[in-house]
Amino acid sequence: MVYCHSKFIEGFVENVATVRTRGLIKGLGRRPVVQGALSSVAAGHIGAVRVTTRWQSTNAAVAADAWAGRKPVIVAFWHNRLMLMPYCWPSTAPFHMLISSHPDGRLIARTVAYFGIDAIAGSSRRGGSEALRALVRKLQRGESVGITPDGPRGPRMHAGDGAIALARLSGAPILPAAAAVSRRVVLNTWDRLIVALPFGRGATIWGEPIRVPRDATPEDMARYRQQLEDELIRVTAEADRSVGAEPIAPATAAEHARYRNRHAAA
Repeated sequence: MVYCHSKFIEGFVENVATVRTRGLIKGLGRRPVVQGALSSVAAGHIGAVRVTTRWQSTNAAVAADAWAGRKPVIVAFWHNRLMLMPYCWPSTAPFHMLISSHPDGRLIARTVAYFGIDAIAGSSRRGGSEALRALVRKLQRGESVGITPDGPRGPRMHAGDGAIALARLSGAPILPAAAAVSRRVVLNTWDRLIVALPFGRGATIWGEPIRVPRDATPEDMARYRQQLEDELIRVTAEADRSVGAEPIAPATAAEHARYRNRHAAA
């Protein structure tokens, strides 16, 4: 029965990624009733993957205080791992994720809510300043947050300044994190969004904390941004290789330009 579920999910997401029905799907996906149904199915699928996957974790000790609710952190991970994030937070301690307010983002927010993860709507393009202030307030209350440095529109696996600014304003350390699975479908989206499949191997890997001083200069901020990008690329590739999956490479300038042109024409 679970095998049939796995094959159905695999076929479904592959077809959604290739057929030319995106306008219809987007229209339906904006309806609250449809979003509620889809998020329920997605959450059930994530739960099935969690219990049927053989998980291993590396350097998880750096997150122990955050999981225990003792010290808040900023968990940074690439946008294509959004649906894998519940596997990185095995804790009941409050956790808030910055997620786009677009329909796709609202669907993800409703899905991760099943796992006790709260969403803060916003992005670097829309509502970014307000969302940043909301994240700072959560951290000051001792609650951890998550952010995708390449979201919401890329380029894939190129870090922006948001996580670094948040660390400087809040004083909380950034923890680079990655999750990977051996059985997966990689969608044809700008970020190469990963949908995990059951009955495989999984890995979560945590990088070393990055602390940004409050008096950091613009030159310092640029250096920390590059440090975060490099560390995220490293732990993500290591996670993929540890389960036998092909690492996903950062977007080239030409690839990102092609995506933007297709998106503008859609």
